[in-house]
Amino acid sequence: MKVFITGAGALLGQGIIRALRRSTLNATIIVGDPSPLSAGLYWGDAAYLVPMARDPLYLDRLGELLRAERPDILFPGTDVELPILAANREAIERTYGTKVIISSPRVVSIANDKWLTSEFFRERGLGYVPSCLPGDEDTLIEECGFPLVVKPRVGARSIGFSVVRNREQLARAIEEQPGIVIQKHVGSETSEYTAGTLTFDGKCHATIVMRRDLRDGNTYRAFAEPFPALNKAMAEAADALGAYGPANFQFRLDDGVPRIFEINARFSGTTAVRIHAGFNEVEMCIRHLLFDEPIEQPQIMPVTILRHWSETVVRPGDLVTASSAKLDETV
Repeated sequence: MKVFITGAGALLGQGIIRALRRSTLNATIIVGDPSPLSAGLYWGDAAYLVPMARDPLYLDRLGELLRAERPDILFPGTDVELPILAANREAIERTYGTKVIISSPRVVSIANDKWLTSEFFRERGLGYVPSCLPGDEDTLIEECGFPLVVKPRVGARSIGFSVVRNREQLARAIEEQPGIVIQKHVGSETSEYTAGTLTFDGKCHATIVMRRDLRDGNTYRAFAEPFPALNKAMAEAADALGAYGPANFQFRLDDGVPRIFEINARFSGTTAVRIHAGFNEVEMCIRHLLFDEPIEQPQIMPVTILRHWSETVVRPGDLVTASSAKLDETV
């Protein structure tokens, strides 16, 4: 089979590549990224430069590559590609015969917006974080008190995140940062978890939950255990969301209640970490979609995973350039 993975310069895209390399699948891996200095470009069997998702030529270039390479499946490896691929999934699959692992525009929209995430779970009686938009903060203060969390409705990692402890700090945060959501400060750093789920046809088939320690908004230590009650809660959340394939839920325990503060409608930056606990979601996804194999819940191995830097060395003449990545017109 042939698999196309974009975002070779992102933690997400690189995690998908690594999970595929660690699988039992005999896959040809095609990778793409806007920058020739992206490490993941040198981990595949073929590499191409692809414009940024906001570039008007993005879909044209992607289509050119899909027409030439004819991959069986496409995995987006960056958040910024999700909306455009979700909107064009059916057209891409119909035109090029490539399955695109992307959820519906509705699911992507809910996941991208932390206010919509909170409202989604609140309306369904699931573990939500009490939240409000600027203008309704008095009600939230009366309900939850301080401290409160201020963060961008649409954003990644810890960028724009702050904790406010009184009305003056909150008023200043509202004035200085547009497009925010205000939330109850739930749990603590020692009760933060990340979960991965695989859902098809409205049913979650597999989950993994790991407690995590963060550095710069990314998981740098992970602790995998079976966590039966938490996995059950994440399966219920995944059933409600109805993603197509992978979804990532981030939550904290608050008086024993798992309160989900973020959804990613995609694989996770910890996808490559989860394989060490026996959960290779990339392989499970491919086997289900290409070979019609049922997804079965793996047994989660209790492990502690410590992440660290590594290196990819590119020798003179091996750097991917626009000319070296250009397709032969006869292909």
